[in-house]
Amino acid sequence: MELDAIDRRILREVQLNNRMTSEELGALVGLSATACQRRLKHLRAERVIEADVAIVSPRKVGRPLTTLVQVSLERERADIIDRFKAAIRDTPEIMTGYYVTGDADFLLVVTARDMEDFEQFTRRFFYENQDIKGFKTMVVIDRVKAGFGLPLEV
Repeated sequence: MELDAIDRRILREVQLNNRMTSEELGALVGLSATACQRRLKHLRAERVIEADVAIVSPRKVGRPLTTLVQVSLERERADIIDRFKAAIRDTPEIMTGYYVTGDADFLLVVTARDMEDFEQFTRRFFYENQDIKGFKTMVVIDRVKAGFGLPLEV
């Protein structure tokens, strides 16, 4: 799908605030509310807009511990990688997962209530999985920035 300047303006604005009305969005990008709704529907259908999400405060919901975990698999076979990707998708404690190049095979962002909760997670998710060679954990001290907004030139 080819994006024009109006599509890019719409995307830039909804990345900043996905709760505004079609009228408000239209006023910002120079379209009617109906035209904005049509474009948004098309952008969602084409998966340019993948999800409408809210950024929730981990502390406010009782999950203040965030960790970054590098995971190395025993072998790099398609079935093992696919199985691990499915496990990532099915595990609510894993907020984000990336299949990466470099020293590790995957990089995960994991949330927990506290260190004891994280330890239980590691026992269940990592130690019980025969396909995992090892993992390294970094504990987040401060979340400096959170979001999925992409820089878009108009």
